[in-house]
Amino acid sequence: MEIKKYRKRIDAIDSRILRLLNERARVTLDIGRAKARKGHSIYVPDREKGIYKRLGKMNKGPLSDKAVEAIYREIMSGSLALEKPITVAFFGPEATFTHIAALKKFGQSLEYNECKSISEVFTEVERGRSDYGVVPIENSTEGAVNHTLDMFVDSDLAICSEIYLSIELNLLSSRKNMKYIKKIYSHQQVFAQCRMWLETHMPNVPLITAPSTTEAAIQAGRTKGAGAIASRLAAEKYGLNILARGIQDSSHNITRFLVIGRQHVRQTSHDKTSVLFTMQDKAGALHDMLMPFKKNRVNLTKIESRPSKKKAWKYYFYVDLDGHKDDSRVKKALAALKKKALLFKVLGSYPKAQ
Repeated sequence: MEIKKYRKRIDAIDSRILRLLNERARVTLDIGRAKARKGHSIYVPDREKGIYKRLGKMNKGPLSDKAVEAIYREIMSGSLALEKPITVAFFGPEATFTHIAALKKFGQSLEYNECKSISEVFTEVERGRSDYGVVPIENSTEGAVNHTLDMFVDSDLAICSEIYLSIELNLLSSRKNMKYIKKIYSHQQVFAQCRMWLETHMPNVPLITAPSTTEAAIQAGRTKGAGAIASRLAAEKYGLNILARGIQDSSHNITRFLVIGRQHVRQTSHDKTSVLFTMQDKAGALHDMLMPFKKNRVNLTKIESRPSKKKAWKYYFYVDLDGHKDDSRVKKALAALKKKALLFKVLGSYPKAQ
């Protein structure tokens, strides 16, 4: 009888929650119509950041902030879908970590466009067939994703947001025991992230490179005596057994992803800016290029160089820095850098991910 009483209370609360969710959805539709009249973007990362921040301050538990954010991600996903059918391109196929990152950012209610390459993601967004794209940019153990960096040279798309995803790698197979595995499929970078585990537990098993972790899971399902290193989602989707969990060498294996789109994002109190530049080839040139950041007390969080591919020994430099391009100190530093640079592009200012 006591449990029945509690369940009645839960049913009554659920009724109020559903009524309020639909009331929220009706207001969302009004906002969508107002945005359409003014030509504003439907997805507003700075507003999204503000909602999560406000909820975190208000939350008194017992639900964790992480749980509240996950719930509201789906609420906002449903709201975005009501305002306008939104399509998100991602470097696929489904069940890859890029797909998981896209779901983490946008939720289940939007349309997803599976792309075969990073360049295809850029093309889909540039041509308007997708509203946004999600691509990997760097891994905490294996470094930058060079293909993504190279795409920004000629693309006019902007970085709208970033996503950090903790990567758990698992050994999957249709078999139920590791001793029956005669070969393992996965992405080349994934093998590098599991090097020590593989050397210890599967030292003589051939490693076969696949285009993605999802393709590896598909091959493992089709091939007798094969395993794959992939996500738990891939195991669920393709009906595979998880023989070993969390086999990555580093417990802090995190991949950063970018959301790319056609609009720039307004300031929040917690932003990051990414820029690209080239410079003259002379002694001390890089030091001179970076001096405006020191002078204006702007913190650099990342610097990466890539060959231009157009002329030998010419390089593009990619820099991430704290702050928004419209912040006064950042604005002064970027203006000084632009004067010195042969080529200069602001790739985007966007809210920092947690």
